[in-house]
Amino acid sequence: MLELNKSGTDPVEAGRLPTPRTGPNARPAEGSQGTDAAPTERVPLRPYLIVGAVLCGLYFLYSYLQYSRFGSPSWDLGIFEQEVRAYADLRAPVVDIKGPGYLILGDHFSPIVALLAPLYWLWPSAESLLFAQAAFFALGAVIVGRTTQQLLGGRSGLCVSVAYGLSWGIQEAVKSDFHEIAFAVPLLALVCRALLLRRWTAAVLWSLPLVLVKEDLGATVAVVGFLLFVYGRRLQGALLAAFGVAAFVVTLMVLIPAASSAGTYDYWQKIDKNGEQDVSMLDSVLGVLNSADKIEMLVFLVGITAFMALRSPLTLLIVPTLGWRLLSQDSNHWGMVWHYSAILMPILFLAMADGVRRSRDSHRSWLASYAKVAVPVSVAIAAAMTQHLPLRDLLRPDAYSTDARTEAAREALKAIPAGARVETDITLMAHLTSDRTVYWIGGAPGTAPDIVAVNLDFGWSRPIQDPVAYAEQLHPEARYRLKHRGGSFVVMERTTPEPAEIPGVGKD
Repeated sequence: MLELNKSGTDPVEAGRLPTPRTGPNARPAEGSQGTDAAPTERVPLRPYLIVGAVLCGLYFLYSYLQYSRFGSPSWDLGIFEQEVRAYADLRAPVVDIKGPGYLILGDHFSPIVALLAPLYWLWPSAESLLFAQAAFFALGAVIVGRTTQQLLGGRSGLCVSVAYGLSWGIQEAVKSDFHEIAFAVPLLALVCRALLLRRWTAAVLWSLPLVLVKEDLGATVAVVGFLLFVYGRRLQGALLAAFGVAAFVVTLMVLIPAASSAGTYDYWQKIDKNGEQDVSMLDSVLGVLNSADKIEMLVFLVGITAFMALRSPLTLLIVPTLGWRLLSQDSNHWGMVWHYSAILMPILFLAMADGVRRSRDSHRSWLASYAKVAVPVSVAIAAAMTQHLPLRDLLRPDAYSTDARTEAAREALKAIPAGARVETDITLMAHLTSDRTVYWIGGAPGTAPDIVAVNLDFGWSRPIQDPVAYAEQLHPEARYRLKHRGGSFVVMERTTPEPAEIPGVGKD
């Protein structure tokens, strides 16, 4: 159903499309599909800034409440704060949570995160990262909405801004705390906008920073180049596609291995292996749709756009990200949770706008009729799904209250001195990384940290009966005593000097 101009010529210049009309009620000429004509109508910015500000407020409010209630779902927020803190201190991005002295560029290649350092100077907290992500996601809504109104006119832009803002991909990313893909969301929205408005050079320029967001996005840049080639910008398209492929290969084969202590890209095993059992590439390809979670994700990806995104070539931009997710043997990559679908949202909603534009004057009457209601249908789908998505929690009064667990966690934090080296689990982690050196529990052998702090309700494979003995089991070179216990939180402090401080230790 994708419609591409394969002739290599400009569709307006070739005479297949009329010159676009202007004015608030601009529509394609009768009998045309209006597929590639660049709109010239100016769209007011203020309504979209208001929508964006509201969405930013909702995203940050949810993130802040989750953070303040010690509800981080993973260690990622702590990891990214350690990375940004290192950049803010003008140091190499060492993330001790991944292992003492671990250079994070050997894990994922996301140097663009360094741009958050100025914000962190002003606001040295994990909350600053959560706010930045909320702003990036909301900026995507502004770009998507204004572009849609330029394409379709009327109130369609504001409707699509709301549908995008409430989409499950964005909401699940907000719930997952901060991730580097927050930068890619507005960048991809700008790339798609440039393609739809036939601003070819802008499409190239907005694509280039994507290779600094995450290592796999070089493949997405290559697809942008392919689309430019198909739209008739052959030289620009070919050069951009070559750049994207080169960036993808060099990042995975050279840059990440060079920064990694293992000398390789660790995530190849997500495709090549399933636990300890080898899985061939052929088996991975043949098993792409062997999971209900994968099928559900694909259906809801196109379903949130009332299936109109399938009418646009822009949908090809989701293929690289979907490709590695469907090939992965990690079930976390398959479904609708976590942050992996956020970068697909601006692509799909702008593809929907393009699909509606292509379809509303179709000679197939059923398609033209459906195109007229596709946007409100998409808004209705997004609103209905929100009843089962994270932002719904903002309507619950208990989301704003402080429970006993939160109070116990705050008391545990007070027992951990600033500047200490702390080994801990996910619960307290992101609350410690701004002014302490933080390690993952069990992931820093030989470091003898000053503090070992654990949440006994964290979900250990075996319950911890004696926390002090557990700390000394992790670090047999040191001795610990119980410093604080409240609720399920236990804080132990080291009572012996660090191994290097013990007289005679480490000397010839």
